[in-house]
Amino acid sequence: MADEWQYFDVAPSAARLTGSLRDIGYDFQTAVADIVDNSIAAGATRVDVGLRFEPNASFVLISDDGCGMRPADVLEALRFGSRRGYARNELGRFGLGLKTASFSQCRRLTVVSRHTPTRSTGTVRTIDLDFIERCDAWAVLADESGRAVDRAREILRDGPGTVVAWEKLDRVLPNRFAESGWGRRRLDSLARRTAEHLGMVFHRFISGSHGVSPVTISVNDEKLEPWDPFATAEAATVALEPEIFEVEVGGSSSDVLFRGYVLPPRDRFSTAEQFERMSGPLKWNRQQGLYIYRADRLVQYGGWNGMRGIDEHTKLARASIDFDTDLDEAFQINVAKMSVVLPAALKHMVERPVHELCMRADSAYRQANSTTAERKPSTKSGTADGVGLREIGVAIKAALMEGANDLPAFRTALAVLRDRNPDLAARLGI
Repeated sequence: MADEWQYFDVAPSAARLTGSLRDIGYDFQTAVADIVDNSIAAGATRVDVGLRFEPNASFVLISDDGCGMRPADVLEALRFGSRRGYARNELGRFGLGLKTASFSQCRRLTVVSRHTPTRSTGTVRTIDLDFIERCDAWAVLADESGRAVDRAREILRDGPGTVVAWEKLDRVLPNRFAESGWGRRRLDSLARRTAEHLGMVFHRFISGSHGVSPVTISVNDEKLEPWDPFATAEAATVALEPEIFEVEVGGSSSDVLFRGYVLPPRDRFSTAEQFERMSGPLKWNRQQGLYIYRADRLVQYGGWNGMRGIDEHTKLARASIDFDTDLDEAFQINVAKMSVVLPAALKHMVERPVHELCMRADSAYRQANSTTAERKPSTKSGTADGVGLREIGVAIKAALMEGANDLPAFRTALAVLRDRNPDLAARLGI
């Protein structure tokens, strides 16, 4: 006879825990992106984000034309730690995103969903943190009303879909600004930054590239254009051969795809405006580096994950790393889906292609600058020779890198050259 376990079911305080989960690390645009993940998982072809300013009653609506949810599904979606499973490469992960993302910005979350095309009525369920604080229970309110809910019902009048409404925007519009001109300007600014963020994070979905189903996303009725970090539409962009690396996790393995790109310098872009647009939210230097995608959704952009520093000479270098959701644990994806950690084995494997990519970007940058310098009259003797030596140095490094199988030995050789002939190394740009 098996031993019987004795245990106590100690439920956490709803008031205390919901308050703690508000500070999980979202900003406004990343919180919106987490809700958009759910819309895409629901098969939406259109997602609309609306920020509505009303004195002391402003609200945010995130609506989609996905499959919608039955009443029981809406209730489960509002559970902290939803019990439903996730399919492979579905954008959800922990069953917390809807709640934690929403309450990082507001105190009242309402989900309005319509599942049946033939019935115009929908399900309305609400979590209000003020109510939870009063009763200290995991309470979900039914059939609440108000301006946000009325607008949500109107949106769903023509067919199935889901609307997520944020009210009591205490983290977005503190009380002292809730009815001021500053509050209106604040929402306008957030709308612009959210549009920029969503256009980058979901650029593959917006463009329908890489085999994903296209999704139209708009913010305050303005349709978003995708922001492709790699400027693949530019004729002068150089795409390196993709490489596949195998990462082991839990006794099995999965592939990770690495693609390197060298973007064109300013004078080789199709237009000056496009060059400025491709500088990205963080501008050229800080946008260089790795762009890490989980199931085609961008979760990290820019930086070299500790493999090298930010350098003006490599600002044209960008690379994508793609992994599937079965590697979530290996990449340590966080709840907000804003950051990952490269597995140690993968970090070692991509060091070589990253170094090669940066060498090529360095060469492109220096060649562009030398061409610009040649167009200007020289006022110093030896300028042409100096430019030529730098080009030779870049060519030597690139050639050695392509044939090198021992990256540490290659670096050691460069260090010896710099130590013994510092003047020559400087003129070669090494």
